[in-house]
Amino acid sequence: MRVISKARLRRFWQLPGCQDAEGPLRAWYTHVNSRTVAWQSWGGVKADFGNASLVGSCVVFNIGGNKYRLVTRILYSSQKVFVLRVMPHAEYDEGKWKDECGCFAPPPTSRISDSPRRIPKGR
Repeated sequence: MRVISKARLRRFWQLPGCQDAEGPLRAWYTHVNSRTVAWQSWGGVKADFGNASLVGSCVVFNIGGNKYRLVTRILYSSQKVFVLRVMPHAEYDEGKWKDECGCFAPPPTSRISDSPRRIPKGR
C-alpha cells in the first residue's frame, strides 16, 4: 500500500501534548506503507488491524492504545491509503470529523464526460 501523506501524521505528533503518538503512528505507517501489504478489501485491513472500524467510506484505526484515532480512506484498486485526520479519542467521540472527512458523502462524480470525444480532423 502507499500511504498519503506521512506529513499529516508528523504534524499531529509534533503538536503539544501529542508527542507520545509519534511511535505508534510511525509503526502504523511503516507497516501499512510496506510493499508486502496489499489489501484488496476491508477483510484484509481487519485481518491486520482487528480493532479498525469501518465508518461510512472511512477506515478508522486505534492508535497508541486507543488514545488516538487515525481516519483514512482506502482505495483498494490503486493501493493507496489517504490520511484524512488524526485526533485524540475525545475529539473523535464528538463526531464532527465524520462530516469534515466526508465519510458519509456520496462518491465524487466522474470527470470523464459521457458524450463521445471529438477527434480533430487530420489526426
